[in-house]
Amino acid sequence: MYTFFTDTDCDITPAIASEYGIKIISMPYTIDDKDTYPYVDFETFEPEPFYELLRKGALPKTSALSPETYIKYFEPEFAAGRDILYVHFSEAMSGTYNSMYLAIEELKAKYPDRKFYHFDTKGITILSMQLVLDAAQWYKDGMEAEDILKKLEENVYNYSVYFYADNLKFFGRSGRVSGITAAMGGLLGIKPIIYMSKEGKMESIDKAIGKKKAIAKLLDHMEQVGDDIANNRILVASTGCTPLANELVAEIKKKYGENIDIRIIDINPTIGSHCGPDCTGVAFHSKTR
Repeated sequence: MYTFFTDTDCDITPAIASEYGIKIISMPYTIDDKDTYPYVDFETFEPEPFYELLRKGALPKTSALSPETYIKYFEPEFAAGRDILYVHFSEAMSGTYNSMYLAIEELKAKYPDRKFYHFDTKGITILSMQLVLDAAQWYKDGMEAEDILKKLEENVYNYSVYFYADNLKFFGRSGRVSGITAAMGGLLGIKPIIYMSKEGKMESIDKAIGKKKAIAKLLDHMEQVGDDIANNRILVASTGCTPLANELVAEIKKKYGENIDIRIIDINPTIGSHCGPDCTGVAFHSKTR
């Protein structure tokens, strides 16, 4: 008997969690010295007001969870005799996992018979979401934790994500993307194309001038590495720019068919704090990353 956890940085909402019977760890962001925990401090994320704040100059910060916070999430499960499977965003993207390991070390001393399984999706936002949705369905179907881990290991590199950055001051400030600087864009309108590497890091792989050409570049990369795209779930995400996401969806449907399984996702505010507004991307089934 075990409980499935994921986190808000994988873009899993309470509605999705309820559908699969899983639990969410909230990853916070800070604006004007006020910490906000998604789906703890609010029930529904409203992307437009949040990203409009960023357009007007707000520069959110994010921070790692404390070991005590992880204990608050995990100890009730161990105390009830349940093991834990946690499928999470990339360890290479955050220092929060240092706290998680400290928490688990403390809990294992107290509950030595309990097992803690975790899986690094080596992704973030919709790339992680692809893997979490697969694993959550296997969990709902009654699959054992060890078997889910095995299937995730087999499939972790068979999803890819590509997106473009609009305002590079957010990426430049966070320092979480290699290969770009905040000075790269500006008046030239250069949009770096970013992907998640096998190491679970965001890296700049291409660039385009203007949003139309950036969308065309996303489609080019889909075609280059995609595998049976039309018969697998496609996730399109945006940071407060649904019209651009709709435009990308329309272009994908032109290429892969009107009846494909394609969904538009609002990128969670914690990751949106690093991306900034008006970014758009796509996660899809691929031969490799």
